[in-house]
Amino acid sequence: MPRTLWSGRINWRSSIRLACLQLMLPIKEQRWGIAMASVMAIFLIILLMMSWGSRYLIPRHYEYHELTAANGVKLHALVADPERIELRAADQPLGRYRVYGMNGGFFYNDAVLSLAVNNDQPVQGTAGGYGSGWFNAKYARGTLVWDGAAGSFSVQVVSAASELAVTDRTRYFAQGGVSMKLPDDAGWRAAAVEAEHLPNPDENRLRSGLAYDASGRLWLIVTPTRCTAEAFRTAVKSTLADGGLVDGIFLDGDGSAQLNAAETKLNGDSRELRQIIVIR
Repeated sequence: MPRTLWSGRINWRSSIRLACLQLMLPIKEQRWGIAMASVMAIFLIILLMMSWGSRYLIPRHYEYHELTAANGVKLHALVADPERIELRAADQPLGRYRVYGMNGGFFYNDAVLSLAVNNDQPVQGTAGGYGSGWFNAKYARGTLVWDGAAGSFSVQVVSAASELAVTDRTRYFAQGGVSMKLPDDAGWRAAAVEAEHLPNPDENRLRSGLAYDASGRLWLIVTPTRCTAEAFRTAVKSTLADGGLVDGIFLDGDGSAQLNAAETKLNGDSRELRQIIVIR
């Protein structure tokens, strides 16, 4: 009899254990499901942060301005310390680069046709090479120069980087374009259109440019408004820096007029560029 009672106790305990295990199985499955869902959620959050960070987590060393001029031309401008500017070669639309900045000068196929030099080094190839950024092709054209040693800007009309007047050839950048001649309302057209051959000055095109103010800051400017060169110049001169810009240049326009900022992106027609201006 005692043996039978002991066996009954064993069976009773086994039944309880079996029942507990059966109850725990759904709990384990639930925990496994929760764990998998948590992993997926973390993965999605990481992807979202990477996407968000590509736009917002890059250090922003600029001021952003969005203004509409009295003539209706809308301007987007990034204002930066010239020591943070770097001219670079490119082979994609600006929007594909994880940088803040804008398009550079003129180009054709793979050749950079506007002067684009950092510290006497063209953005691609070697000094003196065709399409390297050493020359303003065909014409002497307005080139915006930052002389780091002197701490000053100028616009110089040159054909090649070797003609630039700078204090220290290891401390400057020079971006070629076409002269805006902001102080000279009477003479700007003769310089830009007749002497320097600005493309399509009287057609309504997307446009871009560079200018500097009396405080020594560089303005990177792009408009999504299709306008003439004169309308763009008027908007730039009258609207930015409270009308206090010193001088500037036109850069490439139409589909090449592209800008990257945390606040906005202007893609032009998303064409591949060959040279860009980057705020480091």
